[in-house]
Amino acid sequence: MNNKKPKKRKRLLFLLLFSLSISALGIWTYNYYYKNFVAPNVNTNGEEVFLYIHPSYNLDSVYKELQRLDVLENPSGFKSLAKTKKLTDSNILPGKYQIKDGMSTNSLINHLRAGNGKMEVKLRFGNPRNVEQLSGALAKEIRPDSIDILNWLKNPDSLNKYGFNSFTIPAFFIPNTYFVNWEISTPKLMKRLAWEYKRFWNEERKLKAQKMGLSQSEVSTMASIVYWETKKKKDMPIIAGVYVNRIKQGMPLQADPTLIFALNDYSIRRVLNTHKEIDSPYNTYKFRGLPPGPILIPPIVYIDAVLNYSKHDYLYFVAKEDFSGYSYFAKTYRQHLVYARKFQNELNRRRVYH
Repeated sequence: MNNKKPKKRKRLLFLLLFSLSISALGIWTYNYYYKNFVAPNVNTNGEEVFLYIHPSYNLDSVYKELQRLDVLENPSGFKSLAKTKKLTDSNILPGKYQIKDGMSTNSLINHLRAGNGKMEVKLRFGNPRNVEQLSGALAKEIRPDSIDILNWLKNPDSLNKYGFNSFTIPAFFIPNTYFVNWEISTPKLMKRLAWEYKRFWNEERKLKAQKMGLSQSEVSTMASIVYWETKKKKDMPIIAGVYVNRIKQGMPLQADPTLIFALNDYSIRRVLNTHKEIDSPYNTYKFRGLPPGPILIPPIVYIDAVLNYSKHDYLYFVAKEDFSGYSYFAKTYRQHLVYARKFQNELNRRRVYH
């Protein structure tokens, strides 16, 4: 009888230890499954983040790049699950992968294993005001970084190759959607955009510019000013026509947006006489004719609005006091002053003094 009790105790102890082991294994398995397959492991802080995998990359390179991007809450979890799911050097496909906020480790590895990275990307750069903004916009979509692109844009030899300089270079870029390989080099990208530029400036557009007595860059320069003056399609060619009339009569353009560009102060809502004193080739109150280059990269619709400007006798325009975005147009300075006072009075009423 005495021998049976120790055996019974041993059996109970074994069952208890076995149960605890099973429970522990279950808890470990659940935690492992939850951490790697369910729990979010990617935190991009709400920003758009891309992982670039180059053809030379292996698993370790991908891991280091993810660490550099600082998006993994649990980096070691990625490494261990990648091994379990057999994400290896041989099945990592190059491309541009969007890393989305809230991804689990499992969904991230599946994303990479599926080869969802794009080799061909949509290149869009909008209407940046300077080459720094342009470089940043381009670098968001392709492999070259913004410094590499900016260096190209500031290199006189690069610009001269395509017939531009530091003032006119914004005219080289025609805002559109282009499909390019994300690994494209900066020189190859510029060669592609040069081809797009030539395609845009077809014989019809070039002939219209010649009839206006303007170069292609000057058309873009005028279009960039019109862009700042109005967002109303109806007014675009009319305002372009005002500037054409002023150039023909030898009048200064007196375009407020060029002062804002020269001052590099985009908080200005009301141009004052003190602003007109700036010593800059972009000061169209001091210097007649167009400034030396565009004050931003103008949309295509504005370039075409300039090329198809309205033929009229207006020499002046001012924004309407209702802030509708439309303008009053006048043939005489006397009539212009009547309209200008309406707008100025409304600015005063709204306490817009600078």
